[in-house]
Amino acid sequence: MTQLAPAPKIRVVTWNCNGALRKKWEHVAALQADVYVIQECEDPAMCSDLAYKAWAANHLWVGTSKNKGLGVFVSGSVRLTAVDLPREPLQLFLPCLVDDWPLLAIWTKQANSPNFAYIGQLWKFIQLHPTFLRHPTAMAVGDFNANKIWDEWDRWWNHSDVVRELGDIGLRSCYHAHFAEEQGSETRPTYFQHRHLTKPYHIDFGFAGPQWDVVDVDVGKSEKWLTNSDHMPVAFNLARRTVI
Repeated sequence: MTQLAPAPKIRVVTWNCNGALRKKWEHVAALQADVYVIQECEDPAMCSDLAYKAWAANHLWVGTSKNKGLGVFVSGSVRLTAVDLPREPLQLFLPCLVDDWPLLAIWTKQANSPNFAYIGQLWKFIQLHPTFLRHPTAMAVGDFNANKIWDEWDRWWNHSDVVRELGDIGLRSCYHAHFAEEQGSETRPTYFQHRHLTKPYHIDFGFAGPQWDVVDVDVGKSEKWLTNSDHMPVAFNLARRTVI
């Protein structure tokens, strides 16, 4: 009989560092993740800071400027492999394999698009590459720059539409599963616009396939992180179930 057995846990952190990760990496490294998805970070290969380069030794990076891009950083024991999927002019996505499971790192941008900015960029990526995330161990993690509260009634690529499409291919939001909250009703903000406590939003997400059990989710606290960024890091602790 087919059984599912628990596997070792993995810890994934997403954080929009608001630039200059070379000066901040120690803060996020203290979260002791296996995988970091970092937005607005500089390209380690083009940076002269030796400590940052050493921490970022096992990484992938993409960006339109050497100073602000999207990076995936993993511990030395993890195998990280880029996946060559056409994604221009969409911004910014970094598809890769972490050991043997697919990860789509995300930082949605306006991308000079008059019609498909931000969450529309992710909607388009899903239409172009639906099979990449159609895997029981797939993850989509990052700064979506979106929330259900900004849905527009006459638009077919709202945040809710993207959540539904991810659900159709088997991915669910780890935060909402763990805290039993509805999309658009999040009680733990991940972003404070202009670093104002009076403007809290939840726009950073992690979606995982059905072979991942959500063990814990932790959102950083404003009193600790606002000095470094307008975003709070979000940590997802997951356990992979394997068929035996």
